[in-house]
Amino acid sequence: MLILVLKTIHVLGAVLFLGTGAGSAYYKMRAGRSEDARIVAWCDAEVVRADWIFTVPAGLIMPITGLWLVHIYRLPLETPWVWQGLTGYVIAGLTWLPAAYLQIRMRTLSAAAVRDSRPLPAEWHRLQRTWALLGVPSFAATMAVVWMMVSKQAVF
Repeated sequence: MLILVLKTIHVLGAVLFLGTGAGSAYYKMRAGRSEDARIVAWCDAEVVRADWIFTVPAGLIMPITGLWLVHIYRLPLETPWVWQGLTGYVIAGLTWLPAAYLQIRMRTLSAAAVRDSRPLPAEWHRLQRTWALLGVPSFAATMAVVWMMVSKQAVF
C-alpha cells in the first residue's frame, strides 16, 4: 500500500510541476503579447503565486518520493534511468530557479508600470525573453524525466 501511495504522490507531483509550468508559460506569454500593463501585472503576480502554491511543493515532493521508491525497490542510484532522471531534475531546477527570480523581478516591474500609469519598460520585455528561453530546457528536462519515470529507460 505504501508503494502505491508514494507512486501516486510522485506522479501527482510531476503533473503539478509540468502543468503549472505549461500553464504559467502560456498565460504569461499571452499576457505579455497584450501589452496591457494591468493584464501583465496581474498575470505576473499570479504566476509567482502559482509557483509557491504548486511548483515549489511539487519540486520538493518529487525527489523525496522518487528516492524513497528507489530505496524501497532497492535500485542502485547507478541505474541509468535513475541517475539520468535525477540529473534531469537538477537541470530543470537549475534553469527554473533563475526563471523564478526573473518572474519576481518582472512582477515588480509590471506592478510599477501600472502604479505609474506607464507602459511596460524595456527591461520587462528583455527579462520576459530570457524567462522564456530558460523555460525551454527546464520543460524539456522535466519531460525527459517523466519519460524515464514511466518507461524505466534512460534517455541519454
